[in-house]
Amino acid sequence: MKEHRYADRVVGVEMSGIRKLFDAGGPDTINLGIGQPDFDTPDHIKMAAIAAIREGRTGYTPNAGIPELREAICGKLARENKLTYLPEQILVTAGGSEALHLVMEALVNPGDRVLVPDPGFLSYPALAVIAGGRPVSVALDSTLHIDVEQAKEQMDGARLLVLNSPSNPTGTVESEESIRALVEYANDRGVTVVSDEVYEHFIYEKKHVSAARFGDDVITVNAASKTYAMTGWRVGYLAVPSEDYIPQLLKVHQYAQACATSISQYAALAAYTGDQTPVARMREEYRARRDLLYEGLTGLGFDFPRPEGAFYMFVPMGQNLIQKAIANGIIIVPGDAFGSRAPDYARISYATSRQNLSRAIARLGELMR
Repeated sequence: MKEHRYADRVVGVEMSGIRKLFDAGGPDTINLGIGQPDFDTPDHIKMAAIAAIREGRTGYTPNAGIPELREAICGKLARENKLTYLPEQILVTAGGSEALHLVMEALVNPGDRVLVPDPGFLSYPALAVIAGGRPVSVALDSTLHIDVEQAKEQMDGARLLVLNSPSNPTGTVESEESIRALVEYANDRGVTVVSDEVYEHFIYEKKHVSAARFGDDVITVNAASKTYAMTGWRVGYLAVPSEDYIPQLLKVHQYAQACATSISQYAALAAYTGDQTPVARMREEYRARRDLLYEGLTGLGFDFPRPEGAFYMFVPMGQNLIQKAIANGIIIVPGDAFGSRAPDYARISYATSRQNLSRAIARLGELMR
């Protein structure tokens, strides 16, 4: 058989350990590994998509997204984040993942250093490598927040600093003081900040703070995916500090994607301009699930910070117990999927029913006897 050749930078990237879990286990499996809402997309959003189909809005859209959606995103950013943008500073993408990909491809040159949290979302270092960059891990402190002083020491000469608050996988929410310090320090040294804020609406005690408030070179990544239970609709966006960014980002976007799906864009328009009550309901349910799971796990003896946002817990379980749990039908994600610094941790998602969470706590307790 003929041996095929592939780009070294792609061969060197591991397949996502999370994607393997989508179909994991049998009928008695409790899957706590998937990072997507278990709620249905709100009805008014689905109806907007149906209307778009019936009205024949199924062709290509402008590369940057339909004007109405870009304007609606500007309105959302002004209303919720106290940020002022023009539609010309917004690029609609096929989800937050494509938004991250565009930034890496358009901004990173071969060998450029990209600072990423470790543990952190696994796409950050992978996309940096695919773009030819060199991911450099930024450590978290004992409370699972970014170690600000260590991050500063790594900043000189870096191309990008990636922030993610609320965080996947830790569930931490960075303070305004930390975000301000990191952004100001980075921008003073010519480092562009990429702020991934896809979990902004799922914060339980603190308030969300957008990084773009504190610097003039911050690119915001966001999506409808988590907020509106639209993970499969694949619609997100970039908000950039200057229109100058858009043409370079568009070069990658138009040749790789052309545009986000037209139907999804009209659905997202309804999401951003319509009833926000479903978001509040989801947030309160996640809060209840977080409390149930945290109390259950700490009751079993685990000691870790109470998650402040998103829908994950990052729990120091030890590698033996992690593998034992997976083998016995509790699907969780080992910490080494998120970097090199937390192999004894596991990410546990509470984007599932309270019944499933209670079953998982009980089963884990039996395994620990």
